[in-house]
Amino acid sequence: MATTSPNVFVPQAEAASWRDRIKITRTSIYALLFIIVGVGLLLSVPNSIAGDVVTRLTFSEDLPELLVPTMGYAVVIAFLYIASGVVALLPGAGIRRLKTIGLYASGILLVPTVLILAAAGSSTNVTVMLQVSFRLATPVVLGAMAGIWCERSGVTNIAIEGMMLTGACFGFVTLTLLAPSMGTPQAQLIGVIVSVLSGGLMSVLHAWLSITFKINQIVSGTVINIMAVGLTSFARREVLLSSEAGRETLQPFAIPELSKIPVIGEVFFVGRPIFYGMFIILILTHIVLFYTRWGLRTRAVGENPRAADTLGIKVNRNRWINVVIGGLIAGLAGAWFSLETNGSFDDNMTSGRGFIALAAMIFGKWTPIGAFGGGLLFGFSDALGQRFQFLGVSIPPQFLQMVPYVITIIVLAGLVGRAVAPKADGIPYEKEGK
Repeated sequence: MATTSPNVFVPQAEAASWRDRIKITRTSIYALLFIIVGVGLLLSVPNSIAGDVVTRLTFSEDLPELLVPTMGYAVVIAFLYIASGVVALLPGAGIRRLKTIGLYASGILLVPTVLILAAAGSSTNVTVMLQVSFRLATPVVLGAMAGIWCERSGVTNIAIEGMMLTGACFGFVTLTLLAPSMGTPQAQLIGVIVSVLSGGLMSVLHAWLSITFKINQIVSGTVINIMAVGLTSFARREVLLSSEAGRETLQPFAIPELSKIPVIGEVFFVGRPIFYGMFIILILTHIVLFYTRWGLRTRAVGENPRAADTLGIKVNRNRWINVVIGGLIAGLAGAWFSLETNGSFDDNMTSGRGFIALAAMIFGKWTPIGAFGGGLLFGFSDALGQRFQFLGVSIPPQFLQMVPYVITIIVLAGLVGRAVAPKADGIPYEKEGK
């Protein structure tokens, strides 16, 4: 039996340093952030807003105004932020649920707090704010659905921006050329169809390069985005600048009876065709992806194409079809810009919404409902920047235009957590023996 000599020095484990004791987590970062915001509100609001100032929140003609004492509300929220932040920093796994609830509640309350403080001494219409938020979320949600169809089958698609831009351009070109001879409503309908088909054609190119020829999918998407910029700029210069393009947009219509519901009816049941189409595509995508044989095969191809192939699923054909479906949806998102909202086409008018749609898809962890939440977050952020300008908030307009993009970065960096893409996403598939 081995013994240890008393003269032999046995080194003890080194004492843990302060760096080992301090663990920086996402929860602690947001806890500190809310504590800082709460302290900032306590120090700044009483010095800038009088105690008798009231913010008026309006909803609809059938509902009364909600009067909010601005300073009192801000002080209560400040203490709530500080309390939730302190609780979140406390050790112990037993209060983990309490920490999560406190931080999420603080995050949700940030929305009305910003609105109430920005409209201090005046009024702001909450219903209109919600209407604008959903309207601005439409192209992002549609783009996210396009991304889900592609990436769930294993094809990375950063070309959504180019597909949307192409659809916006050629849909409006069609309207411009056909409206004088056949009337605006019929030309608008054909324009929407052409937008959808234009996005589909760009997706065919993406599928041909990335699936058939197995070109790097990021490179393929980048090429399509660059080509779309040049192609649409050429079409605008050659067709739109030399013709009298109208500014008529797709007309809104209300769904009978449902549109009469206070607030909800005005937000969801009074809209334009592509706005309604967003909800239809969202529901269909969810049903097809999770409740049909095609959706099961698509998810199998995106996760383990080799196993799917052994079961008789034609992997590349499945990917081709899903990429084209995604391109058709992206083309419809492009029609929202030129045919439903602006009644015109400008160079780069999609303004990076295709890339924001990919961020919304990641935010939703490649699920339709989650991606819808991400798109709505961006739409609200965009609407918030516009509302700040309307209320005359003393912030340079360039910074207000940055609001939705900054919020997108913050959410992706902090709130999403670990988002795992389909395992075969971006990996070309080739049958064994070839």
